[in-house]
Amino acid sequence: MLNAPSQVNPSPRTVVLADSWQQDFEEVLGFAKHRITLCAPYITGYGADVVRSVRGMASGDGLGVLILTDFSPLAISTGSTEPAAVALLREQFPTCRCVHLPRLHAKVYVADRARAIVTSGNLTYGGLMGNHECGLLVDDTLAAARVDDEVAEYAGLGAEVDTARLDELCGLAVDARAAYKAQAASASRESTRRLRAVLRSASDTLVRARLAEGPVHSVFARTIEFLLRRHGALTTEQMHPMIQHMHPDLCDDSVDRVIDGKRFGKKWKHAVRTAQQKLKRDGLVRLADDRWHLVDR
Repeated sequence: MLNAPSQVNPSPRTVVLADSWQQDFEEVLGFAKHRITLCAPYITGYGADVVRSVRGMASGDGLGVLILTDFSPLAISTGSTEPAAVALLREQFPTCRCVHLPRLHAKVYVADRARAIVTSGNLTYGGLMGNHECGLLVDDTLAAARVDDEVAEYAGLGAEVDTARLDELCGLAVDARAAYKAQAASASRESTRRLRAVLRSASDTLVRARLAEGPVHSVFARTIEFLLRRHGALTTEQMHPMIQHMHPDLCDDSVDRVIDGKRFGKKWKHAVRTAQQKLKRDGLVRLADDRWHLVDR
């Protein structure tokens, strides 16, 4: 049962969660029969162990699991995110989807699109037990499904991380943690150089994961559709900062497109243009009055 002291004027289907909400999280996990969504920028061994303990051998072959997180190099180096913890979850749920999305900040946990927790807490000890957190448990099929759809849309902007790539990140995480601790302890030129090298290697691994399904303009095409659904018609100039904010790792202003020795602007902006034209040819968007519009389907 949900803890009565955490209820503050709840509706019959909504409960306010505060501070230690692990028990509520465990009940939601145990409720799932078909599908679980775990969306948190930070996932550590503690959080993974809670999931594994609750599900035990009950996961079954038919349970679909989506893990959406942020494997940013800095988070890995500080230990805020542990790729090894996500690897444990993949071991528990072999058919799960694991997706990396930069700038992810949402913390959402959904069971069977019927119960959802939307909270400030990550899937970590601090998030579940140690910190002062606040959130809502929603026991409402329509609302929970809507929340699940939002997370699925975010996942569509990210990169699938397969087992091989996840194993690579686990190895890099060990080096990154060691380099980060060494740099924090001495701040020497050599320790700083080592940390930068490890972070760059992790960043390259993530970019390769993001481009595994096709060229960069395919990522931008999904993003353009997402932005037009959210904001309505937009000019290209309005899109550029939005896309760069969402994909900082793919939008490097220091890289120009050069043809025959002549510079033709930022390379990533040309990829945005390619994405727009591909969407237009496919009949998914149209250009009118200098603004891009989604085509009704």
